[in-house]
Amino acid sequence: MPSAAPFQLLDDPHEWSAFSRLIDAASGLWESQVVVAGMHCAACSVTVEDALRQVPGVQSAAVSVGGQRATVQWRAGTVMPSRWMQAVLASGYQVLPANDAFATTQRKAENRAILWRWLVAGLCMMQVMMYAYPAYVARAGDLSTEMESLLRWASWVLTLPVVFFSCGGFFRSAWHDVVQRRVGMDLPVALGIAVTFAVSTAGTFDPTGQFGREVYFDSLTMFVFFLLSGRWLELRLRARTAGALEAVMNRLPEGAERQLPSGEFERVAVRRIEVGDLLRVQSGESFAADGVVERGSSSVDEALLTGESRPLLREVGAQVLAGSFNLASTLWVRVQRVAENTRFSQILALMETASATKPKIALLADRLAKPFLLGVMLSAAGAAWWWWDRDPERALMVAVSVLVVTCPCALSLATPAAMLAAAGRLAGGGVLVRRLQALESLAHVDTVVFDKTGTLSRDRLWVQNVQTRAGVSQAQALAWAAALARQSLHPASRALVEAAASGGRSPAWQCARVVETPGQGLSGSAYPEIADPKDPREAPLDLRLGSAAFCGVRADAAVDTEVVLADAQGWIATFSLAEALRPDAQACVDALKAAGLEVQVLSGDAQRAVDRVAGSLGIAQARGGCSPDEKLKALRVLQSGGRSVAMVGDGLNDAPVLAGAQVSFALGQAVPLAQARSDFVVLGAQLLPVAQTVLLARRTMAIVRQNLAWALIYNAVCVPLAVAGMLPAWAAGLGMAGSSLLVVGNALRLSRPVPDSTAPQMHL
Repeated sequence: MPSAAPFQLLDDPHEWSAFSRLIDAASGLWESQVVVAGMHCAACSVTVEDALRQVPGVQSAAVSVGGQRATVQWRAGTVMPSRWMQAVLASGYQVLPANDAFATTQRKAENRAILWRWLVAGLCMMQVMMYAYPAYVARAGDLSTEMESLLRWASWVLTLPVVFFSCGGFFRSAWHDVVQRRVGMDLPVALGIAVTFAVSTAGTFDPTGQFGREVYFDSLTMFVFFLLSGRWLELRLRARTAGALEAVMNRLPEGAERQLPSGEFERVAVRRIEVGDLLRVQSGESFAADGVVERGSSSVDEALLTGESRPLLREVGAQVLAGSFNLASTLWVRVQRVAENTRFSQILALMETASATKPKIALLADRLAKPFLLGVMLSAAGAAWWWWDRDPERALMVAVSVLVVTCPCALSLATPAAMLAAAGRLAGGGVLVRRLQALESLAHVDTVVFDKTGTLSRDRLWVQNVQTRAGVSQAQALAWAAALARQSLHPASRALVEAAASGGRSPAWQCARVVETPGQGLSGSAYPEIADPKDPREAPLDLRLGSAAFCGVRADAAVDTEVVLADAQGWIATFSLAEALRPDAQACVDALKAAGLEVQVLSGDAQRAVDRVAGSLGIAQARGGCSPDEKLKALRVLQSGGRSVAMVGDGLNDAPVLAGAQVSFALGQAVPLAQARSDFVVLGAQLLPVAQTVLLARRTMAIVRQNLAWALIYNAVCVPLAVAGMLPAWAAGLGMAGSSLLVVGNALRLSRPVPDSTAPQMHL
């Protein structure tokens, strides 16, 4: 049994909060998140789950192969973390706390190991095939006995690294399958490798013996190379987004300014903050804990937590949330909730729960392969038994032929080969596939749900219209407004600065003595950067920029946002701001509808703003004012009604619903947590790739079905021939390799775009 010594330090209760949260203090129930390395298929996750559930004190265990993570609930009075972590280790997989610094190192080590195995197998395969070629093309008498023996010995030497190094993962997995009394994909693979190598070795050492007629080192090395190619590509794809969950924790500050009894402030680590502490949060910093404002007034960005697209005013007595950002001025906050009790941590916990209960969609290859593999091994044993009394030599060779011809190379490559080809094409078009199995889910989706802010619309405002008083040009008004707006982080201020910069015709102005009144606006004295003393207009202007009430003028409620500019004489200009839809949002929605999908909107923004965006895009079903919990509940309602849902979002508040949907998309600017729980990450600022990915997923599953049909027909024809002794081992090996090449070649068709007049042009 593996030693539990490396995990003994985690039995210290002070360490539990780093990777666990307390669910029930009365019963001592904890929930931990750990990284499990080495899983490759659904059978691996079942093995880990069974190993965990058999440990006394473990209440439940949910393991995700795609995320390489496990959620474990355990009782502190019955079991310690080292005990159930040792159970995972004993089942053949590496385990580390989710926040452990070595988790990333472990993933990199796993990728390097399989890369080295793949490189060794590829190099040796090419050399072995070179040595095997003369035996295939030579006629009787062309090769002397000494030359044939030399070629066999050279092939044997080159096969040793493949068997004892490159195949190490297959043998270990097969051994664990035997120990766990399971039939996995690696069991017949390992059995075929072992028998083929043993028979070929016997033929090499004793050419005149009963096994000396032929050797099969070329088939063996080719078989191993193909399998390792698929596994390495899969790991490479998964490694591109590994560690995203750890990265999101960096959204909280590493430290905060806490008031001492003397009244001074010191910077302390976040974990040292306690309820009742007074924190000073500067402009531009994020809040380390939930609390209430005791002093100061500022604008706060809570978009990542609540979905609210505009900054909110937070004054004395107002609540602030951990993970949100202070935009304007310094706030003094009394801490009310810390660590797992904060809203930030609750969203994380909700997201983990949604991920654990996400519907598990098994690969079609796994569903068909497992019973088939058991039948193959029984067929091989039965064929050997049938032929043994007649001819022991032929009996063993028939068994080898059955194992070689049916070693599930084509069957196991049928699905991942197509999905990897599709993933490669998507990556070239700016769509990152985080979970290959999601392509199957996406092909069966019938409903697509969009978030609004930052998804259908851009995550910024733009100047839609400018009205000015007589004698003032729009460019001049924008220049004056931008002079004040440069002093603020408010999205409306950024929109004015961008509008002024895009004009570029009016002289630049700057401001002095600027004062920002949170939630209302800015005031200050403006003057040109290059003053002209002969021009009376160069005298400083006392300007006010902000809400209509702040500037003393009437508001127009017909627009999303109005920003007013005024001076001592009164109104100067009104800037109408609105959310900007993504340029291809309409094309994306139209393409999804043309593909027969229903499109809906779920947003945390105000209902009026949501209705306006949905109406402009022709989306009938739209719901606003949704918290993360309400979004997830709405999703569950759709799923309970038989809907298969794809979710498209970009914010932290979207993470739970992204995890709960059958398939999910996160946009490229999405926060790391949203990306960590999505199946697809759309790099860039376009939405049309969402619709294009749906079309490609459907085409991918058609290719998968073709590959599976070919693999099954091939095996259905060749297995009886091998059992009957009509298929020599060399032909079985050649058929196995040819079948795999055909499957891969068919999958590579996904790399070529197919013109379709009914679908948007595929630029992927």
